[in-house]
Amino acid sequence: QVQLVESGRGSAQAGGSLRLSCAASGNIFSINDMGWYRQPPGEQRDLAAVISRDGTTNYADSVKGRFTISRDNAKNTVTLQMNSLKPEDTGVYYCYAQVWAVGYAAHDDYWGQGTLVTVSS
Repeated sequence: QVQLVESGRGSAQAGGSLRLSCAASGNIFSINDMGWYRQPPGEQRDLAAVISRDGTTNYADSVKGRFTISRDNAKNTVTLQMNSLKPEDTGVYYCYAQVWAVGYAAHDDYWGQGTLVTVSS
C-alpha cells in the first residue's frame, strides 16, 4: 500500500509565498517522477511542476520563475515552493508520484489527497 500525504499552509495574499510538501510512504521499491498538479475552480487538472529522480525539472509556463520544485530521494518527499503568488494560482494542488511498489511489476501513478490553495488579491 502506497500513500502520498500532503502538508502545508493553504492561503496567502497576492505577492506572498506558500510551501507545499508531500511524503510518499508504504512498500516502495523506487520512485520515478514526482510533481504537483493543480485544478483551478471549474477547470481541469493540469501540471504545475514535475521533477525526475535525477533532478530534472519541468514547469508550466504560468509558474516559471515563481515556483520551485525539489525532492529528497532518501525521504521520498517532494516540495513545491511558491513565490510571487497570484490570485490565478488559486486551486486544489495534488501531489503526484510514479511509484514502483514492492511486489508489483512496474511503476504506477499515485496521488495525494489534494490541498486547497487560496490566493487573495
